[in-house]
Amino acid sequence: MLSLPQEPYTMTQGSELEGYCIDLLAEIAKRLDFKYTVHLVKDGKYGQQDESGNWLGMIGEVVRGEADLAVASLTLTATREQGVEMSTPFMQTGIGFILSRDVGSEESHSLSFLFPFSTEMWVGILLAFLVTGLCIYLVSRISPCEWADPETDEHSFTLLHSFWYITGALTLQGAGPHPKGLSGRVISAIWWVFAVVLLACYFSNFNAMLRSDSKHVSVNNFEELAKQDVIDYGTVEGGSTFNFFKNSKNPTYRRIYQHMERKKSCVASVEEGNRRTQEGNYAFIGEAASLDLAVARYCNLIRSSELIAMRGYSIAAPLGFPMMKNITVAILQLSESGELAFLQSKWWASSCLPEGGQAPHALQPHLLRGLFLLLALGLGLGLLMAILELASKARSQAKDQKKSCCSVLLAELSQRFGSRGANAGTEMSEKSKA
Repeated sequence: MLSLPQEPYTMTQGSELEGYCIDLLAEIAKRLDFKYTVHLVKDGKYGQQDESGNWLGMIGEVVRGEADLAVASLTLTATREQGVEMSTPFMQTGIGFILSRDVGSEESHSLSFLFPFSTEMWVGILLAFLVTGLCIYLVSRISPCEWADPETDEHSFTLLHSFWYITGALTLQGAGPHPKGLSGRVISAIWWVFAVVLLACYFSNFNAMLRSDSKHVSVNNFEELAKQDVIDYGTVEGGSTFNFFKNSKNPTYRRIYQHMERKKSCVASVEEGNRRTQEGNYAFIGEAASLDLAVARYCNLIRSSELIAMRGYSIAAPLGFPMMKNITVAILQLSESGELAFLQSKWWASSCLPEGGQAPHALQPHLLRGLFLLLALGLGLGLLMAILELASKARSQAKDQKKSCCSVLLAELSQRFGSRGANAGTEMSEKSKA
């Protein structure tokens, strides 16, 4: 068996070999019941043809009969399929590129101050604002503590002032006059608690977003990469990714290939590409599986979101190899049982933890469900207390005037919600007649 040293596929641990491909080979051997020994490719190459058409690297050793199988991050291509037998892919990947975070830049947004809260959260805050303002207005109208005589007193808590009052709490500034009655003060206190906790959550999340290490890449896709000339870029010389750009008819990909040829910016290995990227001002183009590993190992690297030319990694064997069908079936069984996913999670586990943990996300309403519930209970309690205050006054007046409590209560409500305007109109008409 043949492999190529590359983290995390095949790595040397003392005198032993370990890695994703070593584990994969062990699982296949267990299912097919065969023994094997593994050695590393002599020239350190995957497999490409020289000018005379002879195969080099792992493919060359398989073609020459020096190895029965080649197990590595070996991309399945039409050219290789003509020279050797290729199994069904054991891993799917695509072509992307990585950059150093130092060449990343934060995308500015005119509404970035809204990002600490989600859209649903902002809608919930707006509804809470409107309902609280309306409750303050209703309580100040209902509670007899706010005005002694609804027919003569000028009431300060209009609907407009109610909203202005709670707006002042959101800015941590008092906007007087303040409620006089206990019911109004209960709602006011609950709203202040709501506002303080809400502001604390907002500024905490906003500060975390500003300090977050997660950055947007200044070059987001291959078209932007090809158009700019500040950041140099390249891939592994002679590899399948290099050949993709070389043989592509797409104008953007052709421009990338011409740049790599003109600048001689290709590298000899994935490790060299990762090293040059960490040094800055260089974008390494490669297969996403290898790039994701680099990002997981080195915190200063970030991968582009765009992936092109999806392809798979396969096991290579000589043409006519009798066990290839069984190997393909074993790979499919490992995939269906979840074993391949387990191996990938095992060997691609990230050792890079961003400072401060995961990048912050917009705060969702369910995280502050208790705060909204507290506000709702406070508003309900305030309204109930205002009604009880008015009922208590109406009961006292009913005893003095020897009337029913309900009629006095209705009269009080009428005075507070419209009768005063009607009385004022009556007084003006009488004066005009006089």
